Amino acid sequence: MQQKYKLKRSLGLWLLVFYGLGNILGAGIYVLVGKVAGEAGYFAPLSFMLAAFVAAFTAFTYAELSARFPVSAGEAVYLQEGFKQTWLSKLGGILIAASGMLSAATIVRGFSGYMQVFVELPDCLLIVLALFTLGLVAIWGISESVKIAAIFTLLEIVGLLLIIAVGSSKLDTLPDVVTTLPSLGDFQVWPGIFLGAFLAFYAFIGFEDMVNVAEEVKNPEKNMPRAIIIALIVSTALYALVSVVAIVNLSPEALAMSKAPLADIYTAATGQKPVIITFISIFAVVNGALIQLIMSSRILYGMSNRGWLPTIFSRVYQRTQTPVIATVFVVLMITLLALWFPIEKLAESTSYLILTIFFLVNISLLRIRKRYALPENVRGYPVWVPAIGAFGSLFLLMAQVWNSL
Repeated sequence: MQQKYKLKRSLGLWLLVFYGLGNILGAGIYVLVGKVAGEAGYFAPLSFMLAAFVAAFTAFTYAELSARFPVSAGEAVYLQEGFKQTWLSKLGGILIAASGMLSAATIVRGFSGYMQVFVELPDCLLIVLALFTLGLVAIWGISESVKIAAIFTLLEIVGLLLIIAVGSSKLDTLPDVVTTLPSLGDFQVWPGIFLGAFLAFYAFIGFEDMVNVAEEVKNPEKNMPRAIIIALIVSTALYALVSVVAIVNLSPEALAMSKAPLADIYTAATGQKPVIITFISIFAVVNGALIQLIMSSRILYGMSNRGWLPTIFSRVYQRTQTPVIATVFVVLMITLLALWFPIEKLAESTSYLILTIFFLVNISLLRIRKRYALPENVRGYPVWVPAIGAFGSLFLLMAQVWNSL
């Protein structure tokens, strides 16, 4: 009988924070700030803040659930505990894994846009090389992978601070921009703002992925909730500043057309070639893809461990203590998605799946609250937190459906 190996608990609080931040920042502002501006125009910062407001309530829900149930395949387990319907738990786990793969595919498409500032190679070749390399890193080991991700995350933060620093020279034009905007009382401006918020919501995706490495976290009951909240606060502050700097340096039309928006903002602000910010952006988007890849493989591992997927996905390689087969499968799926679909469709599809999961997870916490008492070592939040999280997620989802009709 083959020996069953377990995942290794090696992640502390700050490695976990950087894991979450790397995913949130790389998946969003580096790739989609231009697309958000294309939908919301000069109201792009408002779209980001609206998305942050909706995400915050669900983040607190995840903080409580991750402390109650610190296991891999987090969302699938939360749905099982809340609804007691195995089919729904399986579906939820598959959806969150699919969203991770779609998200990674989105990020890798963004990576090819930044890479072509340096080298003119076909998108398909850049995508395949990037994912092959990331797959090897993910197989290497969770501690090693997350340490690499932490270094990349520091570079991401430096890149955003650089954009804020060079772009702030034009902040004195912000009052003039504001005076030309239509009133928020004009109903016609809100569809664009909501659609921008729907896309911007994708920029906050990442905190929910943190729960799927819970079995590899030290003291998860305390460290999981703390890390989720810290990552959301830091990312929101950076997004607010970068989105304002973006619209005072480039028009929404120019941002919408850009394949490397932060590089173009840097050039507009300084008049120089965007070598530094492009270099940093490459690492940022690669980092986001790496973390999504790790998350998706852990979802498959966790579901397989519970008998919800074939046992082959729960096999852990003895030397690296990582789920190698699950990781290879995820790499192949991300490659196919990245090669076949444009970045906007990938991002929209990811948001559809994530918002659906967020709605179900918030409802699940409400049901768990009725069924189980709060454990002594777990911090709970007011009942209106998951209620607003569910409503906000459903509202953004319905707004996008309405706009697409």
